[in-house]
Amino acid sequence: MSISSLQYPSPYAQHNITNQTKPVKPYALMDLDDTLFQTQRKINAWHLPTAEQEKLVCATVNKQGEPLSFMSKRQAHLFHWLYTTTELIAVTARDTNEIKRVKLPFNSWQVLTHGAVIVEPNGKLQTDWQIQIIDKLTPLQTTLSQLIQQIEQLNQIESLNLKLTSHRQLFTDNKNNELIIYLAIKHTQKDHHGLAKFAKRLPCLYPQLADNFYIHVNANNLAILPHAIHKRHAVEFLLTHCLDHERPSFGFGDSLADLPFLQLLDWYGTPNHGQLHDTIHDKIG
Repeated sequence: MSISSLQYPSPYAQHNITNQTKPVKPYALMDLDDTLFQTQRKINAWHLPTAEQEKLVCATVNKQGEPLSFMSKRQAHLFHWLYTTTELIAVTARDTNEIKRVKLPFNSWQVLTHGAVIVEPNGKLQTDWQIQIIDKLTPLQTTLSQLIQQIEQLNQIESLNLKLTSHRQLFTDNKNNELIIYLAIKHTQKDHHGLAKFAKRLPCLYPQLADNFYIHVNANNLAILPHAIHKRHAVEFLLTHCLDHERPSFGFGDSLADLPFLQLLDWYGTPNHGQLHDTIHDKIG
């Protein structure tokens, strides 16, 4: 086939593509922690460029209002580009209280608490999604409460140095409808190996755990989550029922737990550090 016989878009079609009066913003679905920002400890461990002290931008604060996580200069530029050229959607493990400590402007949809919560741009919970989640979580409340007691008892007996937090959500105005969503465990001495070792023990300690829950470990974070709670499930609902199907989507995440939701998008990527990057590096070099 000669070059002259190849079919190219007509100049008229090209003109329409490049001269739209109002460019369509793509959706950018973004994990937050360790993707757009991170703690000073991780900045030092990852040797991030443009992360000199005077160039850091505070991204989150702790419960006392003190700076906790930061963006490097490059990350700050990335966020500004995303904010001005896309419809930026946070997809995060942070719950409705923790997201308030993120000092970045988000004015679109938010997927919170590993996907258990979808917040509309007007700040209200997405009703249809929350009905589904309530139906899935309600039968598991007794099991989750028992699991909390058992792990806390084991932690005390064996001096495992674990800190357990139950993430809860009030889905309606009725305080009786506050449900436990998942359990988060950290090692108080930041012993990542010790936490991973404990995660491997869980199926032996609680043989029925896998019937209703899965375990996710990333550095000093261990989560025990119901099968119904996953970022992928929430993002799939969002793409199907809430977003414009003609608009393109892309996203980034640092964790293996992010990969399933990223695979729903048109394009996706990962920072050059973190769990997902390290796994890819280990697999293919």
